[in-house]
Amino acid sequence: MSGKKPTGSFVTKIDLNLSEKLKTDLIDQGFEITQPPYTEFSGKKKGVSCTLYSSGKLMVQGKEKGDFIAFYLEPEILKQLSYTHPETLVDLTPRIGIDEAGKGDFFGPLCIAGLYADEAQIKQLLDLGVRDSKRMNDTAIIALASEIRSHFPHSIVKINPQKYNELYEKFHNLNKLLAWGHATAIEELVTNTGCKEVIIDQFASEHVVENALKRKHLEVSLTQRHYGEEDPIVAGASILARAAFVQGIEQLGKSVDLELPKGASAQVIKAGKALVAKHGKEMLFKMAKLHFKTTDAVLHD
Repeated sequence: MSGKKPTGSFVTKIDLNLSEKLKTDLIDQGFEITQPPYTEFSGKKKGVSCTLYSSGKLMVQGKEKGDFIAFYLEPEILKQLSYTHPETLVDLTPRIGIDEAGKGDFFGPLCIAGLYADEAQIKQLLDLGVRDSKRMNDTAIIALASEIRSHFPHSIVKINPQKYNELYEKFHNLNKLLAWGHATAIEELVTNTGCKEVIIDQFASEHVVENALKRKHLEVSLTQRHYGEEDPIVAGASILARAAFVQGIEQLGKSVDLELPKGASAQVIKAGKALVAKHGKEMLFKMAKLHFKTTDAVLHD
């Protein structure tokens, strides 16, 4: 192995017949074993965690994961070298990926996107150059999103500010509102594709999304992981969500003949004051997320 340490998570699939061997070996290595929902078990010790999901998906995280994978997991369980030779790393299991855009932006919609891909479509996403939308400019994102929408099953939940503010009054919590949006996108794709393997970029405690799915009576195999956009399907969903947000904020700006900046900066406050001066403070309800502290800065000197 080289001295470079890969970041994020290592995800692969194993035969569930290996579950007991893996569990026993982890205990022998000093892992503390628990059983979160949708898993066979999860093991944790300092520097590394290892979770085996009921689907057979195995996820390893932590700064010490490299040695654990190279010296135990690959030779003893995987019998192949997908970590030390990352060209074989991509998981080709058909699944749904979910991500969102706009949650940190005062103006514009909150957009949650879901994307489904099977093995052939995952390879197609890789051929298209799909990667985390944060690493791409908006022009490239909009072009790639159009390609994805044309060829892949997808769901986009676009919550414009007026609806967002109404929902926030109901939930009183951004993570609960986000979880509702995730569950809505998941529900549509599960219905349309029959797939129940779902991966999301984790944004809150695991139970937040799990509870939202239960309220919709949805039973899926849910993987929540940090740096979820490393997964090509989540990355594709992030592109769809970002494109919907960028196009949404532009449309709202045109409707009031003002440019609405992204983010929540001093430039955003200046634009907010211009919006209020031109159209009255009631227009903020239709253009902006009112629970942001930016609202006070816009309305008061």
